[in-house]
Amino acid sequence: MSDQTKQQETRSLPATFAKNEFEKDAFILRQLVTKDFKIKYRRSVLGVAWSVLNPLLMMIVMSIVFSTIFGQSRNGSITPEMYPLYLIVGNITFSVMSESTNQALMSIVAASSLLKKVKVHRWVFPVQKILFSLVNFGFSLVAVALVMLWFHVLPTWHLVLLPVCLILLMCFCMGLGMMLSALAVFFRDVMHLWTVVITAWMYLTPIFWTTDYISQMAHWIQVLVVVNPMYNYLQFMRDIFLFNTVPSTLTFGLCVAWAVVALAIGYAVFHKTEHKFILYI
Repeated sequence: MSDQTKQQETRSLPATFAKNEFEKDAFILRQLVTKDFKIKYRRSVLGVAWSVLNPLLMMIVMSIVFSTIFGQSRNGSITPEMYPLYLIVGNITFSVMSESTNQALMSIVAASSLLKKVKVHRWVFPVQKILFSLVNFGFSLVAVALVMLWFHVLPTWHLVLLPVCLILLMCFCMGLGMMLSALAVFFRDVMHLWTVVITAWMYLTPIFWTTDYISQMAHWIQVLVVVNPMYNYLQFMRDIFLFNTVPSTLTFGLCVAWAVVALAIGYAVFHKTEHKFILYI
């Protein structure tokens, strides 16, 4: 074999190794997502249908409470007929973030036995939880479609922007998930603290209250609400589902910015601490 042939084979080794590593990680991700899917719906009478019924039932309950009792649907631009759609779109969008980050939080600790036996990239475990939540979110969109059908809301071409919003939201959740999973390895109290953060975050985000209230708030609270990452993702989703418009440059820019910042910080924290995981799990 000539020296030139040997050099060509040597140069091709890193690319082949990287390809094999990627294929292995992709295979593991598929297997873990499939496993979680089977576990979640095992021994469930309704099965996958529950992922459609749950947001519908939550929408009905919250519509009755916040529309009838608190009169949310009688404020500003949201009519009583549109309020249920406003509510369910906001609820499922916030829920995918809440569910995915809560699941990713303990993903490394829960996979401790596997990590001690198998050599695998550790980021696979929090990322897998995010992808599994995205699968559930897909079923929730069926509930949104049913609500749109019930209230005779016709979809428009703006829905082609849905994958863009979901990619940005998933990047944001992956960043949070990696950071939280890394911190939870060293500080188990993060699990309890994150529950408090999610609760406060939910009330700060216009899920059930309408955005017309923002102008009535103090200036510093208005700023806090507008820069709230989930406010922007909810606004993006409602623009394409409810208001049939392209999200504003500010909304789109903040969605991109939060996705990049969260992913960068999450990866940095995870990468810096992952070599110590085996000592604490």
